[in-house]
Amino acid sequence: MKIDRFIKAALLGLSLGVGTAPAMGVAETLRVTDTGPSRALKVPMNRAVVVESDNPFAELSIANPGIADISTLSDRTIYVLGKTPGRTTLTLLGPDGKLLSNVEVHVTPDISEFKERLRQILPGEGIEVRTANDGIVLSGVVSSPNRMTLALDLANRYAPERVSNMMSVGGTQQVMLKVRFAEMGRSVRKALSSSVTLGNPVGSGVNIGASAGTWLQNGNNLPDSEVITVSGDQEGVMSIGFGAGSFRVGVLLEALEAKGVVRTLAEPNLTALSGQEAAFLAGGEFPIPVAQEEGAIAVEYKPFGVELTFTPTVLTDDVINLQLKAAVSGLDSSVSYQNGGLILNSFRRRETSTTVELRDGESFAIAGLIEDDFQDAIGSVPWLGDLPVLGALFRSTEYERRQSELVIIVSAHLVTPTRGEFLAVPTDRIRPPSEKDLFLFGKTAASSTPTVGVAAEVAKQDFSGSYGYVME
Repeated sequence: MKIDRFIKAALLGLSLGVGTAPAMGVAETLRVTDTGPSRALKVPMNRAVVVESDNPFAELSIANPGIADISTLSDRTIYVLGKTPGRTTLTLLGPDGKLLSNVEVHVTPDISEFKERLRQILPGEGIEVRTANDGIVLSGVVSSPNRMTLALDLANRYAPERVSNMMSVGGTQQVMLKVRFAEMGRSVRKALSSSVTLGNPVGSGVNIGASAGTWLQNGNNLPDSEVITVSGDQEGVMSIGFGAGSFRVGVLLEALEAKGVVRTLAEPNLTALSGQEAAFLAGGEFPIPVAQEEGAIAVEYKPFGVELTFTPTVLTDDVINLQLKAAVSGLDSSVSYQNGGLILNSFRRRETSTTVELRDGESFAIAGLIEDDFQDAIGSVPWLGDLPVLGALFRSTEYERRQSELVIIVSAHLVTPTRGEFLAVPTDRIRPPSEKDLFLFGKTAASSTPTVGVAAEVAKQDFSGSYGYVME
């Protein structure tokens, strides 16, 4: 009977070991003596531990079967299976009902598999894994916030909402972003118009032509050019008059050519910590009246100037993820709204919003725009404007072309702080003049300049080229 009982117990233990923990089998063995167990019993979740007793027991009980499950292999051997993280108590009673021992059972998350997966997914990272109560504690130094997030996500698979993060990120985690707005605009406008006037000394006359302006006050004053008035610009106006007896003929030619070039450059620089948002505005705020209830007027302010908002995230191998929004705006007097005595100008704005990835020191052209607007118009007197050669006297022709090219370039740098004396600012090379230098010698700046340090090196530079805050 005893042999049969031992064989059945052995088969039961083998089946439980194979069914519940094929990878590890029995994790460890705890021995219970007359003085009780030497330590608490730690059982990994979904793993098994064998408890051996020096004295035979007749009855077993577990305080919380939901935390751990037990089965007997013999009258001296117990098989304990961890089910859910937590603490409970295993009680052993002898044949006479006497208490043999109370064993504290501590079921913890199985971190052996977690450690193995962590080494496979994040090789080379110095992450230490420990258990605390029913959770997992991660500590050590990782190379980037992205890898820290991956480690936390993996830990939550094994201990949901019971992960303590004590890890820190090594390396440089501050990013300086340099944004360059470069825009060139070109415009060309040409116009040619003419008018012919016929008159007599009595004062009657007729004006024939396609000119936009009224240039004749009295027909009998031809060819006196001083009475000619032209609406709009006066450039390129020429009048010709001649008479035959009492008959007067006047011709007005108006030609205009305008060219213009506009160059716009803005270079905002801003530094932020990885994962934190930073904002920059160099400009102002324009007041805009807004009608309220009962005729009240409120004032809202709209910012304009150079705006920059970005959030950097330093990834593995010095790769920088940038979420940025950059804009350059200003008042545009060519388009306005007028209501009574109130005049509101519109805003001209260049804006981009995007997400890019680049390495330390690299640049990216994140936006580009080419505009080419062309328009022309011809006005003429019917039939007369269609005459060969002479028809040009009865036509008004103009055309306008505007071209604009915009490029926005971003550059990212991993930066670290330095000592204040190693930094130079634009004011280092210029000092206010004394009264003697200003009134007697007419100097707008002091003659003394720094002789040592970074400020002295900056002071040696002249003003023949670009100057200001420059960082290469």
